[in-house]
This record gives sequence, C-alpha cells and structure tokens, in this order.
Amino acid sequence: MNEFVLLGDAGFEPLGMVLGSSVYHVGLQSAGWKVSQELGTQTQAMYSVRELAMGRMEAEAAQLGADGVVGVSLRPMNYNFFSDVIEFIAVGTAVRATDGKNYRAPNGKPFTTPLSGQDFWTLWQHGWLPRRLVLGNCVYHVAHQSLRQTLSQVGQNAELPQFTQALYDARELAMARMQYEGQQLGADGIVGTVVDDHRYWGEHAVEFVAVGTAVSRIRPDVSPVKPGLTLPLSG
Repeated sequence: MNEFVLLGDAGFEPLGMVLGSSVYHVGLQSAGWKVSQELGTQTQAMYSVRELAMGRMEAEAAQLGADGVVGVSLRPMNYNFFSDVIEFIAVGTAVRATDGKNYRAPNGKPFTTPLSGQDFWTLWQHGWLPRRLVLGNCVYHVAHQSLRQTLSQVGQNAELPQFTQALYDARELAMARMQYEGQQLGADGIVGTVVDDHRYWGEHAVEFVAVGTAVSRIRPDVSPVKPGLTLPLSG
C-alpha cells in the first residue's frame, strides 16, 4: 500500500507487473589448481542470461506504454534435472507518468530500477530520475593453498593472502563493470549499490554480482524535501 500511494504522490501510476526470463546453458572452462583467475566463459554466460531477462522485461513494459519499471528483482532459478542450466527471472512494476511527459531513458527504453516505491519517491522529490538497473559480475576461481602453506598455519591466527587477494580482485572486477555500464548511459551516479555472492560453481569458485541504479538529475531547481524526526511517545 505504501508503494502504491507514494508512486501516485510522485506523479506516476502503476500499469502492471512485467516479467522477463531466460534459460541458459553455461559452458565449461578449466582452471589451474594453483592459479587464481577469472572464469571468462561462466562470467559471460551469467551476464548474458541476466541481460536477456532484463531486455524481455523492458520490452513488456514498452508494450504497456510505460516510462519505467520500479521494484525490479533479478532471481536465479536452478533445476535439479539441468545441472549445467540456469534461469534468471526479472520482475518489476511498470509505471507511467501522469503529467504526460516522457521520462524514458535516452535510448528510448523504459527506465529500470530495483529501488522500492519509497526510494523512488525520495529520488524524485530531490530532482533525480533512475535510468537503468546496472550490473557487473565476475566468476572467479580461487587457487588452493599448497600443503606446506596449510601446515604452516595450523593452530595460528594468520591471514590467507591468496584467498584475500582473489576475492578482492573478483569484487573489484564486478564493481568496475557496473560502473562502466553507468558511464555508458551518461548517468551522474549509481545509487542503491549491492554486492552479492553466488556459489553455483562448486569448490573454490564464486561469482560476485554488483547491482545498482544509474541516476541522472533532471530537475536541478527542485527544492529538496527536509527529513523530519519522529520519536515514539511510549516507553
């Protein structure tokens, strides 16, 4: 109910739920037992399946005449009968401005954002508009330690430097790719960024995904909303 009311207060009306999906076969790539490296085949597959799902959701929103899609979620679906197949589903609420103006992204597609109706209202009240959900990902193989390294750390507090560096590099690659998507859109910044990890790949392999909303300031003359303080009177 709060989402619905605040969308209306921002001058947008919901048109309907929109959905896109893609079922994708993920290829294989070998990695050295002692080498930390990106698994490019898996990285590209996971990026492509998300983009296909997003594109189909955007197409559904465009058919409804929407200006954008809010509350977007990207969800992976795994099936026991397809061990090397993954599906991603993109779901959101298509919205349209009630003032008759066009608020689509510069490429003519509806804007997309994982932000809630409350967050969208806050952005709008401060003169900002979402452009697109942007993401970057990286599937990374983390090298095994040698037996000597493992034995030298038994019973001790000690950093595992090769693990630390591998996971740091994987997160940085995902973040950099998300930032590059925002730059390609000409956005002023990215808000609501979340970096998450997925473990589809078994032992010593992990995917990091960075997701956020690229935004542009379209009403620089708007008066910002002053936040208020609310305190409970009960103990």
